[in-house]
Amino acid sequence: MADAANPHRGEAVLVIGGQPLVLRPTFGALVAAEEELGPLFAMVERASAGQLRLAEMVGLFWHCLRERNGLDRADFAEAVAREGLAACTPSLRALIVQILKGAG
Repeated sequence: MADAANPHRGEAVLVIGGQPLVLRPTFGALVAAEEELGPLFAMVERASAGQLRLAEMVGLFWHCLRERNGLDRADFAEAVAREGLAACTPSLRALIVQILKGAG
């Protein structure tokens, strides 16, 4: 997968196992995430209160992946968990900023 994120599209790079994965919060991706996770604004509020669950973060990342190239969701979830919250927080923050301000 290409490691170049386009900041004009609100993209962020999530590095999993040394592999850069581009997250693109398109309208379709966010709608799919919302259908699975519930209202995005409520998810943002939970994140700001330190109440966001790992499964929610993985779900948001999964729906925002620009390319999956045969990646299995269960394997992706395990890889995100192995990376840890500290490594994933910058990408999560970037997506939350995009959710709140809207696509550019």
